[in-house]
Amino acid sequence: MLDQTSITAFGHFIGGRVVDRAESGGIDVLDPSTGKIFARLPRGGQAEVDKAVSAARAAFEGGWGEKTALERGRILMRLGTRVTENAGKLAELECRDTGKPMKQARADIAAAARYFEYYGSAADKLHGETIPYTKGMTVMALRVPHGVTGHIIPWNYPAQIFGRSVGGALAAGNACVVKPAEDACLTPLMFSELAVEAGLPAGALNIVCGLGSEAGVALAAHTGINHISFTGSPQTGTAVARAAAENHVPVTLELGGKSPQVIFADADLDEALPVIVNAIVQNAGQTCAAGSRVLIERAIYDDVLARLAERFSKLKTGAGADDLDCGPIVSARQLQRVTQLVEAALADGARVVAKAAMDADAPEGGFYYPPLLLDGAAPESRLARDEVFGPVLAAFPFNDEKDAIRLANATPYGLTASVWTRDGGRQMRCANAVDAGQVFINNYGAGGGIELPFGGMKRSGYGREKAFEGMISFTTIKTVVLKHG
Repeated sequence: MLDQTSITAFGHFIGGRVVDRAESGGIDVLDPSTGKIFARLPRGGQAEVDKAVSAARAAFEGGWGEKTALERGRILMRLGTRVTENAGKLAELECRDTGKPMKQARADIAAAARYFEYYGSAADKLHGETIPYTKGMTVMALRVPHGVTGHIIPWNYPAQIFGRSVGGALAAGNACVVKPAEDACLTPLMFSELAVEAGLPAGALNIVCGLGSEAGVALAAHTGINHISFTGSPQTGTAVARAAAENHVPVTLELGGKSPQVIFADADLDEALPVIVNAIVQNAGQTCAAGSRVLIERAIYDDVLARLAERFSKLKTGAGADDLDCGPIVSARQLQRVTQLVEAALADGARVVAKAAMDADAPEGGFYYPPLLLDGAAPESRLARDEVFGPVLAAFPFNDEKDAIRLANATPYGLTASVWTRDGGRQMRCANAVDAGQVFINNYGAGGGIELPFGGMKRSGYGREKAFEGMISFTTIKTVVLKHG
C-alpha cells in the first residue's frame, strides 16, 4: 500500500526492470478524492520509447518469441493468479489513483485478473486453417503475431483496459510497449512487476510513463511498432491513426460513446431502473459505455422520470475510500469540462430534475461532481449528442418504436445500447436497427463482458477487443503454399 503521508516515486518499466524513478521533477499524481499529490511519475519521451521498443523487439525475436503458445498461456494464467493474490493492494492503488469507490476498484482488479486467465487459457487455441486449392498443393493460412504492439490506454479503467489489451496481445505472441495515461497508470506499473514474478521474459512487456503529447506521440509514430491499440477520445484517436498510417501500421480504436437506454411502456421498471442509474453513476460516468441518455416512451415518461429522480436523490458522492455510490472526477481539468458542458446545456433549456447528495465527510479539495438527472434538452443539443464523461443522465421522450430508434441513432457514436421491453419482436427489431457494437436487451453491461467482443460503429471507432476476437486482432494471416506433387 502507498504511504499516505509521503510522495512515492515511480519509474518506467523497460527490459524487465524499473528504471528512472521520478525522485524529483516528473509528473505529479493527484488523489482525486483530496486533490493532493501522492505519487510522481517520470516524464518519458522519444528516448524512453526507443528503448522500450528495442527491448520489445529483442524479446519478440528472442526469449518471448521462442515460447510456445502453451508456455505463453501458462505465464498469463500465473499472472492472473498473482493479480488475484495481490487484489487488495491493487484495488487500494486503483481507488486512490482514479478516485473510484473501492467496490468498483475491486471489481476492476478482478476483471483484470480474469482477462489474464481468459487469454492465458485461449493462447494455445488460436488456430489457422488449411485451404483447398489445387491438386499437388497444400495451402495453410497461419495466424501469426504482428510483432511489437503499442498500447495507449486511458485513465478511466487503467487496470481493466491494460488486461484486455495487453492480455490479448501477449497471448497471441506479441511483445508490448504500453503508454498509460498520466492521470492514472499505477496499477499497470504494478502488473508489470507481477508479470516478471509470473515468468514473463524481460522485454516482453514495457511501460513508458509520460504525457500523451510526448510519449504517446512518440509511440504512435514509432517505426518499430507493428500494431497499435488505442482507447480514448475521437480527436486523439484520429491523430493516432494518422501517425500509424505514415508507417502503414494497423490500429484498433475504441473512441467512446453516447449510449442510449431505451425504455418502452411494457418494460419491467423495477428491473430496469437500478441498472440504468448504475450505468451512468459507475466510475462517476467516466466510462466509454456509460448509459448517458435514457429514452422513455411518452406514455410512461413522467412516471419513469419521477422514479429516476427518487433514486438520484438517494445517491451519495464522496471519497473513493469511503466506498459510496459515486466517487470524484479524475482531475480538475476533467471536472471543469463536465461543469462547462452542463452549464451550457442548462443555458440552452435543459433543467435539473434531481441531484445526488454530497457526503458531509468528503475531503476538501476533491474533484467532486454529484450525479445529475436532466431533461428538457433538445435532441440535437450537445447534451444529447456529445460525450460528457461525467455522472450526467439526460432524459428524452419518444412516441413509438420508429421514433425511439431515430433518437437512439441520432449521435455520431455507436458503442453500446440497451433496450427494455417484454415484446420479443420489438427486441430483435431494435437490436438490428440500433447502431451500436453491443446491444443489450433487458440488461446492460453483462458483468464486464470479458467473453463478449467489444467495439464501436461510427465515431466510436473500429476493431474489436475482449473475447477471442480481441486476441485475433493482434495477429495477421501468413499464407503458406506448399507444392508436394
